[in-house]
Amino acid sequence: MCQYDSLNIAIFGGTFDPIHQAHIAVARAARDRFALDRVLLIPNAVPPHKQGSLGASFEERLEMVRLACEGETAMEASALEQGTARSYSADTIAKVRASLTPRDRLFFVIGADAFAEIGTWYRTAEVLAAVDFIVVARPGHTFATPAGARVYPLDSVHLDVSSSDIREKLAQGQPPPDLAPAVFDYIRAHRLYGFGTAR
Repeated sequence: MCQYDSLNIAIFGGTFDPIHQAHIAVARAARDRFALDRVLLIPNAVPPHKQGSLGASFEERLEMVRLACEGETAMEASALEQGTARSYSADTIAKVRASLTPRDRLFFVIGADAFAEIGTWYRTAEVLAAVDFIVVARPGHTFATPAGARVYPLDSVHLDVSSSDIREKLAQGQPPPDLAPAVFDYIRAHRLYGFGTAR
């Protein structure tokens, strides 16, 4: 009987509105630190906490993630949440887990600020049991580890870039330094985030 090596897979979800260089730096750091075979960057379709406040459509955000991942080893954009009525991590985790073998290890990359609120998540116990958490440091944010959670801190890189500041610069027609050139070109070409209207 053929034996296959197990895989280390990570889910890295977010609104990615837009995806920026700190997101990519976090994905790289997690990949390298935890020997990840694949990092799935999954734009949220309809995040429960941000309904109606997204600046770009799901398809546009997915394309920007795809552009940001070009040339990056073991990192890929995933359309897993496309068409879902609401984005719950429990559902996304279950979908990814269904594609893996029992030997594979599933990680979940999350900022310290979001992890601090995990007790309020939908089907929290199910989420805690299903994944190992890679918790990314955020300045000024601390968290308590819930009972039964498997948590690995990632302190070498920080998610301290403001997406709202990026959108503000885009509205002014300025190229934010925290965007990959291909992402900026896409935003400019499609006039996303009111590009250039605040001049």
